[in-house]
Amino acid sequence: MRLILASASPRRRDLLAQIGVTPDQILAPEIDETPRRDELPRPYCLRIARQKAEAIDAPAEDLVLAADTTVAMGRRILGKPEDAAQAAEFLVALAGRRHTVITAVALRTQGRILTRAVVSAVRMRRLSDDELNAYLASGDWRGKAGGYGIQGLAGAFVPWLSGSFTGVVGLPLAETAQLLSGAGYPLWRAA
Repeated sequence: MRLILASASPRRRDLLAQIGVTPDQILAPEIDETPRRDELPRPYCLRIARQKAEAIDAPAEDLVLAADTTVAMGRRILGKPEDAAQAAEFLVALAGRRHTVITAVALRTQGRILTRAVVSAVRMRRLSDDELNAYLASGDWRGKAGGYGIQGLAGAFVPWLSGSFTGVVGLPLAETAQLLSGAGYPLWRAA
């Protein structure tokens, strides 16, 4: 049984390593991540994770693990910003408010796709113009839902979180371990 990580995210690979899991292969799925009209954040996130798992060409006996992280303000989905101006727009909208981070995990096994969605609440403090500009100049917003990564520089902007820290980073470890274990992956093998 091989494990394929369907993700280009180094954060997801690093998170798996924290629970002793090294994928046999890492492949980046190519899918359209555009939200559908009036699609709500949680169903959107689950759909994208599922599509990522489906997009990988692999034998049925292999496990394909995919995930998607979405930042939401109410019904509004804040994806990965296209440029610094959009990152600034997202961060200004998030600053001083509570928002939701949803990470959906999909595991393809034996022709089925098992999914879990983990919802966390996050509060970002207000940002000064200097903080915002320095963060944007750092480029740390690139490739991150909502334009920030809690595990990096933006961690200094988040005084409160309720839910899964690893889910906010991009892969909820407890739920991922449960999915892998349930599919027969030897998660707890002796060294």
